[in-house]
Amino acid sequence: MSLDKMSFAGLVMAVVAVLGGSILKGSGLGALWSSAAFVIVFVGTFAAVFIQTPFPTFRRAVVILRWVFSPPALAPVETMGRIVEWSNIARKSGLLGLEAEVESQSDPFVRKGLQMLVDGAEPATIRSVLEVELNTREHTEQQAAKVYEGLGIYAPTLGILGAVLGLMAVMQNLSDPDKLGHGIATAFVATIYGIGSANLIFLPIAAKLKGTVNAQSRHREMLIEGLVAIALGENPRNIESRLQGFLEI
Repeated sequence: MSLDKMSFAGLVMAVVAVLGGSILKGSGLGALWSSAAFVIVFVGTFAAVFIQTPFPTFRRAVVILRWVFSPPALAPVETMGRIVEWSNIARKSGLLGLEAEVESQSDPFVRKGLQMLVDGAEPATIRSVLEVELNTREHTEQQAAKVYEGLGIYAPTLGILGAVLGLMAVMQNLSDPDKLGHGIATAFVATIYGIGSANLIFLPIAAKLKGTVNAQSRHREMLIEGLVAIALGENPRNIESRLQGFLEI
């Protein structure tokens, strides 16, 4: 895992934008708090997501949240170097020469692919088996990332609902000036909570997680191509040239 400084910077800037903006506008920090708006927007938003999301998917979404600030470390250049090294070993000592490499791999996906090579599986079989696992993982992680996308979609709507409820309270108490300010504040704060949380937290998190999942899938695709090429007995130089296409420009 590696720390993502951009995410940390973005979070700090989001907080400064909202809190600093409130202070500069003369509203103060206290104007941003409303327990009624908080309950309406955040409890309502999570309630909607709970209804639409299976528990395993929500649990996975909670697990991968850490990827926003500490994404899985991917080193495509190093991976390409390892694949070329494996192809050299296979050419010199045969596929059985890779047996020692299997147990040294910490990634179960890599270990599975190497084991299939050692076992003499057909190239088409290696590709088929690994692509099924790749697609399953990608689908699972993308569904988990969409949980935050759902939060970002529902939050503004619940903000509008909070605003309407606040205005209803105002209309019901037009004869009591003491209650007007509280109702109007709840209306505006609910809108801030909904729009702010969606655009500064939930939707950026969803986009960041989707990007991380895509990067992992791309990395695994490179592994699949490399392992299949080794199984086909291709020249290490040709393998390296092919895998260059997976590297970021």
